[in-house]
Amino acid sequence: MRTKDRTFIVSGGSSGLGLATVKMLIQAKSYVSILDRAPPPSDIIGLQVSFYQMDITVVADIERAVEDTVNWTQQTGAVIGGVINCAGVGVVAKIIDAQNEPHSLDLWDFVLAVNLTGTFNLTRLALKHMVHNEPEEGPDGERGVIVLVSSSAAFEGQPGQAAYSATKGALRSMTLPLARDLARHSIRVMTIAPNVFVSSMSDKLPQKARRSLESDLVYPKRFGHPAEFADTVKWILECAYVNGETVRLSGASRMPAKM
Repeated sequence: MRTKDRTFIVSGGSSGLGLATVKMLIQAKSYVSILDRAPPPSDIIGLQVSFYQMDITVVADIERAVEDTVNWTQQTGAVIGGVINCAGVGVVAKIIDAQNEPHSLDLWDFVLAVNLTGTFNLTRLALKHMVHNEPEEGPDGERGVIVLVSSSAAFEGQPGQAAYSATKGALRSMTLPLARDLARHSIRVMTIAPNVFVSSMSDKLPQKARRSLESDLVYPKRFGHPAEFADTVKWILECAYVNGETVRLSGASRMPAKM
């Protein structure tokens, strides 16, 4: 798919993997609509980038952000070419804790609302507009790309990751049926499942947990860099034959049973 002069919605684009993706898209001469609770670094906003504040758990916020993005595309002439769903939260809570108390239902609902329902809502509301795109020139006539963000936890969830793994596994499972649903509209769907990446979250890991994770890394023997995630998004956008799959960004590593 051509990325130049297309608008891409990036949820969670103000930091981490989302921000790295935004920077990659700017370099690709795309327009970027950042949807996040907090604004991105001030040097990011410009002619190619707009920021729309929203809470991914509030449908009205998503609807407003998507409509504002559409209005912006009418000014730039760069239609929505895709959605990269980077908004997400990671929490740790065992089904029965050390005090023999059951997992908080409020926490379970919150993780599902952000990681799963939020991704679903943003995707469906953006697709309402994307399906009307003029097909690109060429035999494929592509109209757009949806990128979901899963996790290694979808495959090897650790203790305390029941809620998180449930959401990331659901995103992985949604990938193929969404791709099949959208085939008639010439829109592809792909999922990326990162292992541990350099982030504000990984920076806060206790040394014992960090050493445990690093000892199980295969090659490269380090945490992933956000730019490597962004490079994978770029490949997905540009390679028309990848569709309906989950790509692991793991360096051949697998999450251990416990840290």
